Amino acid sequence: MLRLLRDGGPQPVQVLADPFDMRRPSLSEHPKVLREAGLVSEQRSGRQRMHRLEAAPLAEAQDWLQPYERFWRGRLKDLGALLDRTPDDGVTRATHPTTTSPSPNCSCSGRCRGRMRSGCRSGTGTP
Repeated sequence: MLRLLRDGGPQPVQVLADPFDMRRPSLSEHPKVLREAGLVSEQRSGRQRMHRLEAAPLAEAQDWLQPYERFWRGRLKDLGALLDRTPDDGVTRATHPTTTSPSPNCSCSGRCRGRMRSGCRSGTGTP
């Protein structure tokens, strides 16, 4: 809904409801919650209530999240560099869902003793 208001400007709830598979009474709760959060304002225009995006609180949230974004961006960059340095031998290895140990036929080399037949990640369905 916020994206619709950002892209389309102020809109009545009927227009905002169109892209969603919800009944209007259920959908009308969403603008109410967004108004209470200060993200949307409402103004009457004749019989319609026009909803407008209030972006200032989103900018505050973005400012608060920015240090975390820088942190994770750096971590992901480091991970990418590590993966670039890791040789790719072209072999895809199945791994056990909990131990991550490689196996030629099954995700656990038989350690599951048949309990993981349906969960076998190797695609063979056998322990």
